[in-house]
Amino acid sequence: MEEDTSNGKIPLCSFLTDKTSKICVLGHRGLVGSAIVRKLQHLGFTNLLLRTHCELDLTRQNDVESFFAAEKPRFVILAAAKVGGIHANSNYPADFIAINLQIQTNVIDSSYRHGVQKLLFLGSSCIYPKLAPQPIPEDALLTSPLEPTNEWYAVAKIAGIKMCQAYRIQYGWDAISAMPTNLYGPNDNFHPENSHVLPALMRRFHEAKVKKAKEVVVWGTGSPLREFLHVDDLADAAIFLMESYSGLGQLNVGSGKEVSIKELAELVKDVVGFEGELVWDPSKPDGTPRKLMDCSNLAELGWSPKISLKDGLADTYKWYLENVKQ
Repeated sequence: MEEDTSNGKIPLCSFLTDKTSKICVLGHRGLVGSAIVRKLQHLGFTNLLLRTHCELDLTRQNDVESFFAAEKPRFVILAAAKVGGIHANSNYPADFIAINLQIQTNVIDSSYRHGVQKLLFLGSSCIYPKLAPQPIPEDALLTSPLEPTNEWYAVAKIAGIKMCQAYRIQYGWDAISAMPTNLYGPNDNFHPENSHVLPALMRRFHEAKVKKAKEVVVWGTGSPLREFLHVDDLADAAIFLMESYSGLGQLNVGSGKEVSIKELAELVKDVVGFEGELVWDPSKPDGTPRKLMDCSNLAELGWSPKISLKDGLADTYKWYLENVKQ
C-alpha cells in the first residue's frame, strides 16, 4: 500500500506476515508492555526481544547503543517509562522529565541508526492541555497550558512524539505514536497509596470485604466522568497500528465510553462482592469534571475496543486475587 510522503506518511510494511521477525518490546514487565507481549505470543510471534531494567538500563546511552548494534531488532514497541501519580510527579519532577527524555532519546535514535524498520512510541492522554475541548482531539496538542501536577511527565512524552515526527520528516523513518486513555487490567499497580482510581477502588473494596467492614468511604461526589480501556484492548490496538498506520500525527486510543466515578465504584463493588455501604465524602476534591479522548481517527482506520468495562473489571479482579499479596 503506497502512501503520499508529503504529509509524513511512508509505504506501509507488513508487521503480521513474518512471525519470526525480531520484535523488541521495551517495558515488557509493566501494565502495557506485558499485555503487548501476551498479545504477540497469542498471535504466534516467536522471536521477542525482552530485557529487564537490570539487564538493560535504557537511560544509559552507550548501553542502549550497544544493545541495538548487537541485536538489530526489526520492530520496536517502546512501552518503557517512569510513571507515577500526582504525589510522585510533584515531589520528583526532575526524575520524571529527565528519565523519560533519556529513555525516549536513546531508544528512538538507536532504533533509527541500527536499522529498525518501524517503531511505536506509547504516550499518555496527559499530553493534552488541562482545558482541552471534550472529547479531546489529537490537534489539541500544544494549544494551551498543561495540567501542572503532571507537566514534567507530559513534556517528556510530547518530546517523544515530536522526536518520532522529526525522524519521519528528516529521514523518512517509520516512527509512529499512540496516546492511550486511562488503562487498567492485569499487572496494574494496586499500591495502597500510589495507585490510580480504578485499582485503588478494587483494593479498598476487597480489603473491606475481607474485614467484613460495614462501609467504604470514597472521596468526592462521584460525579466526574472518566474513560477506561482494558490494557488487552490497548495491546490489540498497538498491533493494529504496527500493521495499519504510518502517519505523522499521534493517534488517540480509548474506549470512547464515559462512566462516572460513582458508576465505576458501584461496578467495582459488585465485581468484588462487597456487601457493605458505599459512602461519598463531598468535602474531598472531585478533580477534573470530564476527561474523554476523541478516538474517531483510529475508528476510521478500522479499530475498535472489544472488552466491556464489566468484563474487564472481572478479569482484573481475578488477576488481583491470584497475584497481589493479600
